[in-house]
Amino acid sequence: MLMSYEPAISVSQLSKCYTVYTAPQDRLKQAIVPRLERAVAPMMRLLGKQTGGRTYCRQHWALRDVSFSVEAGETLGVIGRNGAGKSTLLQLICGTLTPTSGHVEVRGRVGALLELGSGFNPEFTGRENVYLNATVLGLGPDEIDAKLEDILAFADIGEYVDQPIKTYSSGMAMRLAFAVIAHVNADILIIDEALAVGDAYFQQKCMRWLRRFRETGSVLFCGHDVGAMINLCNRAVWLERGSVEAYGDAKNVCEAYSASIHAQAAGITDTSPRLKTVPSHPEEPARRPKRNRPLAGGVFEFNENSASFGSGDATILHAAMMAADGSDLAWINGGEEVEVRARIRANRQIDNPIAGFIVKDRLGQPIIGDNTYLSYASEGLSLNSGDEVEARFVFGLPFLRSGEYSVTIAIASGTPLEHVQHHWLHDAFVFVVHSPYANGVMVAVPVTSTLDVKARQLSE
Repeated sequence: MLMSYEPAISVSQLSKCYTVYTAPQDRLKQAIVPRLERAVAPMMRLLGKQTGGRTYCRQHWALRDVSFSVEAGETLGVIGRNGAGKSTLLQLICGTLTPTSGHVEVRGRVGALLELGSGFNPEFTGRENVYLNATVLGLGPDEIDAKLEDILAFADIGEYVDQPIKTYSSGMAMRLAFAVIAHVNADILIIDEALAVGDAYFQQKCMRWLRRFRETGSVLFCGHDVGAMINLCNRAVWLERGSVEAYGDAKNVCEAYSASIHAQAAGITDTSPRLKTVPSHPEEPARRPKRNRPLAGGVFEFNENSASFGSGDATILHAAMMAADGSDLAWINGGEEVEVRARIRANRQIDNPIAGFIVKDRLGQPIIGDNTYLSYASEGLSLNSGDEVEARFVFGLPFLRSGEYSVTIAIASGTPLEHVQHHWLHDAFVFVVHSPYANGVMVAVPVTSTLDVKARQLSE
C-alpha cells in the first residue's frame, strides 16, 4: 500500500470542455468553413471586407477549475446533483478522459469501480473477464492465476462464472467487478455509486472489505447517499454545475448540500452555509457538533447560531432536553425517560405545521427521531403570524454508546412526503452519554446474559 506524505491524488485547476453541435452537418461545417475563411482572409482584407468568426458549435464545460487533494490513507467524498460533473471528474482522474486544462497527479496503483461492469466484454465469460479486467488494472498472468480462486470466492456467483457477462444480472456483474478490484492490491480505490447494487449480504461484505482497505489505502467515493458519505468520508467535495461549491469536513459539506436540495425542492431561497475553506488535516479527529457551555452535566445549552436553512416563515427560538418529569439530566446512561422540547414562533400563517427532531451521532448520522404529523394530521392545525408554540417529545432514550450526540430541530408545513422546511436547525444542542455497556455496538439491548457452564461440561 502507498505510504507517503505526498497526496495520493492531486487535482489542480482541472477543467473539461466538450464541443456540442446542434446538427450532424454542423460538425462538417465547423471543420471546413473556418479553415477556408482563414485562407481567403488576406484577399478579403485587400478588398476591405472582414471574414471569419462564424462558429457552428457551442462549448459545454463539464468541469471548470476544480482543485482538491486526497491524502494517503484518507477517504474523500464527491457529492452533487446529476450532471454536476462527478463522473467526468472520476474519469479524468482514472485517465479515461483527457482534461482541457489543468492536471491530475496520481501516486500509486488505482482500482476504479466506475459505471457498473465497465471494462467487461459482454461476450466473454466471467472468468475471461476476470483476466481481462485484472490485466487492465496492472496484474500479470501469474498474479491473476494465484488470485483467481480468491476472486471467484469473493464474487460468489457459482456456475455463472463460465457464462457470458451479457447473461448476468446487474447484481452479479457488480459482484464480479468488485471482487476483481478487491484483489488487485490497489493503493487508491475510486468508487462511483456502485455499492448501491447487489443484495444486503454482498453489500455488507463490500463494506467490511472497504473499512479494512481504508486503514492503509486512499478512497475517492462518489455518490448521492449523504448518510454513507458522512459515515465513510473524512472530507467531501460538493460539485455544482462543474465547479466546486463546497470543500471541507464531510459533515459540513453534506449538511450544506442537503440544505440546497431541500431549498430547491421547496422553491425557496437557499440560505445554507457555503464552505469554500481549505479542509483540516486528514489526521485530525472528526468534527464534533458545535456546543455551548453545559446547562447540566449531560446536556449543553441551546445553540441558536448553529448551521440552519429554511424559508424563514417560522423560527426555532429554543430547544432543550430534560428528564420526563422536567428535572435536569445531570448524568445520562441511556434508558432514561426524557423529553425534548422546542419553542417555535410562526412569522406568517402556517397551515399544517410539522415539528420534529433527530438525534445524530458525532458524525452526523441520524439514529432516532420523530415529528408531530400523526398527532395533528386530522385536525387541520394552523398557526397565525406571531404565534408561539412548544413541541414536546417524550420517549425512552436508547442505550446509546458512550459519546456526544446532537439534536437537530425542524419546523415545516405540509406532509412528511410533501412539505416546505421553514427552519431546520442542525445541532441545536448536544448531550453526552456515559453508557455502562461496553459491547461495541451503537445501541445496546438489555438482555439477561448467562453462560451455561453445565451444558458446556456435558458437551465435553
